[in-house]
Amino acid sequence: MKISPYAVGALLYAPANQENLARRVIQGQMDAPYSLALCLEDSISDCAVPKAEARAVQTLDEIARADEDVYRPLLFIRVRHPDQIPALWTRLGAGREILTGFIAPKFTQTNGPAYLAAVRQISEQSGRPIYLMPTLESSDLAEPDLRPECLRKLKTLLDANRDLVLNVRVGGNDFCNVFGVRRARHQTIYEIGCVERILTDILSCFSRDYVVSGPVWEYFDAPEGLNGLARELERDLLAGFVGKTVIHPNQIVVVQNGLRVSKADADDARRILGMADNDRVLVEKSADGGRMNEYKTHTRWARKICALAAIYGVKP
Repeated sequence: MKISPYAVGALLYAPANQENLARRVIQGQMDAPYSLALCLEDSISDCAVPKAEARAVQTLDEIARADEDVYRPLLFIRVRHPDQIPALWTRLGAGREILTGFIAPKFTQTNGPAYLAAVRQISEQSGRPIYLMPTLESSDLAEPDLRPECLRKLKTLLDANRDLVLNVRVGGNDFCNVFGVRRARHQTIYEIGCVERILTDILSCFSRDYVVSGPVWEYFDAPEGLNGLARELERDLLAGFVGKTVIHPNQIVVVQNGLRVSKADADDARRILGMADNDRVLVEKSADGGRMNEYKTHTRWARKICALAAIYGVKP
């Protein structure tokens, strides 16, 4: 079954060697809807990878064998390199049936073809799409002179395999690391000018054709951390990002609420799409009379709003 790219939403990163993860999913301890990534990359030390791989396989198999009425999030494995994809796939048992796909960190023109070839091969074997979510976070994108050509080549690569690309993701912390900077809990990543320009260029290149997810929020504490997450998510959505990587279950609901659409937006989106059948007027006042709705300039926005409303709902 085809999955909407808007459905990824809040993607919770968890170290793949976390022992109680399957139990927490099965017992419904996290707010749905959400997605879950079992991370084998930065969150795992090099020496711990073999045990983390085994735990990831076990976690997926346990979730797959749970009762049918258990909520199963979209499930991904974040690998370190392309060769891990077929190696892990051969080890999965029941987990094959519920795995949504893989996340490719530091996706570049060099390693990208191997990542895409790996997911295409297992997709053909399984008879259904096994998706890839490439993460754009390599240091070459921090070079202003190299970035436009790098982004064009990356998009050409993804366009040739678009049926397997569910989301494009960005690595905000990796870009911050290049410049030796870090946002505080009361700041947003958009206040770091050199990083904001990278994110804007990625959106300009990809967001017309792909859902691009916002950078990870790195603060656990509440309420200050959650308030900061809400502020940054608002900026994410305004910039064109949809969804966000989170690192704690209590952040899921913040992203969910941010992705819910206002009643005014939902009403206007439906009215705009309804203009397609009007052979006379393609512009009118909004439902509340406060703004202009025009079919030819607001259609893409309206389609996105309707997609989000269908998945996350409408705010009271």
